[in-house]
Amino acid sequence: MTRFALIAALLMAAPAVAQMPVPVPAQAPAEPNAIALYPQMKAPKGSTENWVRFGEDLAVRNVTVPTITPVLPDPAKATGAAVIVAPGGAFMLLSMEHEGWSVARWLADHGIAAFVLKYRLNQTPADTAEASAYMGKRMADSLRDPTAAPGITEPRATLDALAALKLVRGDASKWGVDPKRVGMIGFSAGAMTTLNATLEGKGSDRPSFMAYVYGPMLARDVPADAPPMFAAIANDDSLFPNPSYALVDSWRRAHVPVELHAYERGDHGFGMGKPDTTTMGLLPQFLSWMEMRGLLNAKAGQ
Repeated sequence: MTRFALIAALLMAAPAVAQMPVPVPAQAPAEPNAIALYPQMKAPKGSTENWVRFGEDLAVRNVTVPTITPVLPDPAKATGAAVIVAPGGAFMLLSMEHEGWSVARWLADHGIAAFVLKYRLNQTPADTAEASAYMGKRMADSLRDPTAAPGITEPRATLDALAALKLVRGDASKWGVDPKRVGMIGFSAGAMTTLNATLEGKGSDRPSFMAYVYGPMLARDVPADAPPMFAAIANDDSLFPNPSYALVDSWRRAHVPVELHAYERGDHGFGMGKPDTTTMGLLPQFLSWMEMRGLLNAKAGQ
């Protein structure tokens, strides 16, 4: 498997690298339920989102106006818990179906109000082929040192995550959720966004709980009042070959609850699960963890 294929796996968040479809430009979906995080924000003049399709999966580039899209449970099944879903894509693309809408639908089917976060990204060329070459080179440059964090960052994504948490909590009664049980789940760059919102947010601005899925497992300074973390990664992750689980150790040193699922196989970008691997248990295990912590009932324990 070539380094380029592995880089492409991160960018496209494809469930199987060897069978990754060729990207083709796509029409933007209607997104009738999307809510602007900043109602007064206008897209820069001349800018436009670029949507692309990988087989059946949709992804978007050049997001300049961030939104959340609610995916709500049947009121008869609603638990009052909420999760903001942050897709990945190297801060240059968002895997909206593979790590966004499909995850949100699963959560809603299990009684959890979900909100898919479409956060702001680094700019990339509008042309699909040109963008793929550009993103591949940037990713290759950013991953030269496997012991360091990826060199591509997007501080605005963190701001958007914190704004999404504030919006959901502010309208909690509208959504039928408990503002004290609003968490986040993020994949790859979305995991890094979730982590940054957790560590840079203050007090009640942070997520109430978080799930960190195949992000870099590097040590961080963790405050004693950080929320509990559910972490998941495949031990054969080729983009983030982790010599340790230092991030989990950071949570433990801070005496903050943490649960780690280190799957034998799954590589990077397995999303809701790669068939024929135990990564298929990701979301059921996350649900069980939430239930264990009391997050699925009104007397949630932290």
